[in-house]
Amino acid sequence: MDSRDPAQRSAQATASRAAWPLAQRPGGVGGKGGHQGAPRSAGKEELSKGFRRGFLGPHAFAAVTSYREAPESGSWAGVLPRTQSLPPGAQSQASACTADDISLVGSMLDDKDNSAKIQALNALKALSGIRKFRLKIQEHSIKVLELISTIWDSELHVAGLRLLNNLPLPDFVHPQLRWVMPALMEILQSDYILAQVQAIQLLSCLAQKNDLLYDILNCQVHSNFLNLLQCTQPGSLLFELLVFAERLSEGQNSPHYCAVRWHYSERSLHEALFGEDSRLADRLLALVIHPEEDVQIQACKVIVSLQCPPDVEVQPSACQPSHSFFNNGE
Repeated sequence: MDSRDPAQRSAQATASRAAWPLAQRPGGVGGKGGHQGAPRSAGKEELSKGFRRGFLGPHAFAAVTSYREAPESGSWAGVLPRTQSLPPGAQSQASACTADDISLVGSMLDDKDNSAKIQALNALKALSGIRKFRLKIQEHSIKVLELISTIWDSELHVAGLRLLNNLPLPDFVHPQLRWVMPALMEILQSDYILAQVQAIQLLSCLAQKNDLLYDILNCQVHSNFLNLLQCTQPGSLLFELLVFAERLSEGQNSPHYCAVRWHYSERSLHEALFGEDSRLADRLLALVIHPEEDVQIQACKVIVSLQCPPDVEVQPSACQPSHSFFNNGE
């Protein structure tokens, strides 16, 4: 558990948010959700300058250029299976790559062209599906976190977050994860569904880490955060948000977390979800009758998790779980 004073941790999160260049934030120059950097109309020759045959070698070149995303359909449009990597037939080509090939692809993350960065991220995502390359690709985790937290480009966010969601993140990146937490929250509250879903999947995973739970709960969010849980949102996003809420609720009610008296800032995620003025109960009750069954079931799971587990024997003064939203016959 982080030994820093909560005020220091909150100050660091605020500083991280302030460090995001104004032109690259939502609503900054380029408009909400706008793309910064090189235009996507650049020619194929320019975009593949770092991936040409001879630079990577034939096996690596064939592997990374044959990578394609899965078809998108239904309410899960744009949400790829987390195991999706290389298409059939490309595995043998990719397996012939070497650690030097991975390093060469990783070096393209420093390219000045955002499109080249995105191509490198997609290539690393493809290669991360091969077990023997994962440790080598993990070495680029901090750089990927830096990119998604300093550049406001939705396509780059999607590519970077898909890579991170396909890797087991080692403990040594946790300090960097704390620094980029405000950026992840901003991406979650953007209006680009692909990036939002990838961000919430990563946050859901991090919510299960004891030393990161407070940093997530105390992260600043917009005053209209709960609008993300409106029935009009895509079912894919609603489902992931409800999984996230369930994990946060269970985490804050755990004996490990209840052993400390935590203090949250006024506009924190904790206050938006579990504070006394939260409208989470209304959102959950509306989602129980959502047309998609997965969303209905997950909403019910969140409702159950909001009740403090009866087997957790702690003093009320030591543990301040979310108040019950569903008393008095609600």
